[in-house]
Amino acid sequence: MSARTRTALAAALVLGIAAGPVAAAGPAFAGTPVTAQATAAAQEETGPNTTALQAALAGLPNASTTAALVRVGGKGRAWQGSSGVHDLRSNRPANPNGRFRIGSVTKVFTAATVLRLAEEGRVSLDRPVRAYLPDLIPAAYGEVTVRQLLNHTHGIPSPDSTPGGIEELYAHRFDLRDPRAMVADSTSKAKEKDRKTPGTVQEYSNTGYTIAGLLIERVAGTSYEEAVARRVLRPLGLRDTYSPGRSPRIRGPYNHGYQVFPRPDGSTELRDVSAWTVTDTWAAGDLVSTTADLERFMKALFGGEVVRGPLLEEMFTVPDIEGATMSAGLQKREAGNGLIVWLKTGGRWGYNAIIAAPRDLSRTLVYSVNSTDAKGEGMNPTAERVVRAAFSR
Repeated sequence: MSARTRTALAAALVLGIAAGPVAAAGPAFAGTPVTAQATAAAQEETGPNTTALQAALAGLPNASTTAALVRVGGKGRAWQGSSGVHDLRSNRPANPNGRFRIGSVTKVFTAATVLRLAEEGRVSLDRPVRAYLPDLIPAAYGEVTVRQLLNHTHGIPSPDSTPGGIEELYAHRFDLRDPRAMVADSTSKAKEKDRKTPGTVQEYSNTGYTIAGLLIERVAGTSYEEAVARRVLRPLGLRDTYSPGRSPRIRGPYNHGYQVFPRPDGSTELRDVSAWTVTDTWAAGDLVSTTADLERFMKALFGGEVVRGPLLEEMFTVPDIEGATMSAGLQKREAGNGLIVWLKTGGRWGYNAIIAAPRDLSRTLVYSVNSTDAKGEGMNPTAERVVRAAFSR
């Protein structure tokens, strides 16, 4: 991969990822040292630009980022780095092996589980979802297929969310939401005006993956969590990846996540948002993981160890719809010179995450960035620097 191609790829990724703020106001921080390690491998490429990666993580914590954990691999040397703090009270260095919320990267695990069930003959991607969930999916959405759930062309609107701004959301951060109730809200007659013809428009949402989680439970005869663990987590040895269920807390070691909140006088403050229930996203965004587990998962997935044969192609096939960029679980980004990268980003309060690589795994990137505005518009500055550095030479 030439330097020019890598530069184009980095630019394409940055333009295509909106998972954090362009800037976030907050207190001034003293930076902590970047810790990094590189391992040699007898491959045809020299590996990542370690100088650029270390520079990308320098100066943390700062106003937009309190910690960052990064792994870059591929052909050549692999690099692992961390920066920032475990928490703002103690200012201890960030734990490089800490767990974090992966947000919508969960969708890749959910899609893979559905495809595994298809491989087992329990699911047909072309069959209407209503055939599996007749008690949940009304006739108005009777044409929606399983494949359309996974590639965001189902046309089912999102459920109603908690009204109000960030203070209202924070006040309700421990509320529990039932996935069946959310789907019922999405498919209610009140939403009829929002309905789109299935297969004609691609619109990203959590709805399809919430339904996919319920579909998994119905056909697998187990909980969603057990189905994913049995078909993905345990076979790959992903011991630090799990669903927190109804618990608002991250189990085991983790680096705290923070969110910037406005004050009445116009200033801002940071609040620890590490504890926050994720039942509102469930099969669309509730998993906790580590950079090591995500790297292992991505390599195994792309290498055909998780989903096999023709069904794996579903994860690398974008529907023939104008403007479509998403496949079953992943997103496609073109960087020129014929180079294509497949990725998935995720954002939960306090945490941004990504997995990204060309299909041949010539360069892989996994990060967790503890953004102080993880659901804001634009891209977190640290995450942007990491992406550019990971694909530079």
